[in-house]
Amino acid sequence: MTLAEPVGQTKVIYDPETTAVLGVGMVGPRAGELIAEAVIAIEMGAVLEDLVVAIHPHPTLSETVMEASMAAVSRIERKAARDMEKAGK
Repeated sequence: MTLAEPVGQTKVIYDPETTAVLGVGMVGPRAGELIAEAVIAIEMGAVLEDLVVAIHPHPTLSETVMEASMAAVSRIERKAARDMEKAGK
């Protein structure tokens, strides 16, 4: 929950092979304040790790961009682990 609001979501759209940031979707209160970070990330050719390691002060809405990026990295790592496990069998 952010800003004491129970609704809202930030989603990072990325290339699963290169982890390049292709887009960012946001809904919720003051979501428009976050779009600048997404635009810069796309324009600079950022990858997920760039968004994860960038400074996102706490508590701020920008943390949702970092959290969404961290979740995407985690999904990629879990998939790679499953693929390696399948290959080993």
